[in-house]
Amino acid sequence: MNTIFRKSVLGIAGLAVAGGLAAGPLNEAVDTTPASGDPIAVAVRADKPDTSRLVPHGVQGEQSRIDLDAEQTANVKAIIAATKKAGMDERPAVVSIATALQESKLENLGHLGDRNDHDSQGLFQQRPSSGWGTVEQITDPEYSTTAFLKGLKQVDGWQDMPLTQAAQTVQVSAYPDHYAQWEQQAADLVTQHWNS
Repeated sequence: MNTIFRKSVLGIAGLAVAGGLAAGPLNEAVDTTPASGDPIAVAVRADKPDTSRLVPHGVQGEQSRIDLDAEQTANVKAIIAATKKAGMDERPAVVSIATALQESKLENLGHLGDRNDHDSQGLFQQRPSSGWGTVEQITDPEYSTTAFLKGLKQVDGWQDMPLTQAAQTVQVSAYPDHYAQWEQQAADLVTQHWNS
């Protein structure tokens, strides 16, 4: 049997979004010799993200889940695209999506009047008065995700923190433990849409 070792790569769309960034090596043996004995070309497919990288600490507490409509799914894809564009991998996408699930249920919210927490808006409920950007900026999914990721990168050791602690350090919420309930759905969404 002739074998070659291949590396998994991002899907063509993901590769374009990531500006040429490829996933790490998978080193999987692939048989390239058909019954006739002639070598054949092997199509390289994009593999799904590794669950142990998506949820390295396991989920904490009871998990919540909501059904997503087309707009919410588009926002998931926008968060993933912004994460790739920032040169980051799947784990920060999970943290970002779980945060947006808690803050807005993945809806790009404008000002809600009396139901608003001060001037919080957008997927991450960021506040213009706290320096997150203008209303137009924080209601743009790419901008708001990039701003959240910039805040996450500034947290020393965020990669080793449970999701809810990493999210809370950026968001400074009155309900710091509520992010944890969305980790499994966020990981499932990253698995489903990372290579789409």
